[in-house]
Amino acid sequence: MGFLDKLLTGRDDQGYALLRIVAGFLFIFHGSQKLFNFPSEFPYPMSPLMQAAGLIEAIGGAMIMLGLFSRPVAFLCSGTMAVAYWMAHGMRDLFPILNGGELSALYCFIFLFIACKGSGIWSLDDIINKKDQQEI
Repeated sequence: MGFLDKLLTGRDDQGYALLRIVAGFLFIFHGSQKLFNFPSEFPYPMSPLMQAAGLIEAIGGAMIMLGLFSRPVAFLCSGTMAVAYWMAHGMRDLFPILNGGELSALYCFIFLFIACKGSGIWSLDDIINKKDQQEI
């Protein structure tokens, strides 16, 4: 067994928690860019659909990062990214590397994974569930 095997074996829960936290954190800024032109100006015209996407990205990203209602929120975010992929990228070219849709596709499947797996450790859902179990 190599050094990395020894270091990483048994760290699945921590690695997953970091994936959830970082994906949510990064997703927040896609929403803040649309809603508040922060950290940079949103380069496209705003429409009601873009505003809705911005709300889902900002609020959904924060909830995923915190691990609060992660399954339904991540499912909604995954669907939002699937729609974003097909509306903004998928019709331009078959290959994501050529149509600019890699990030949308990756977010879609990361959020689908989170929706399937749930919040995991280091989450508000975990704290709430532990508290509920203690009261029983």
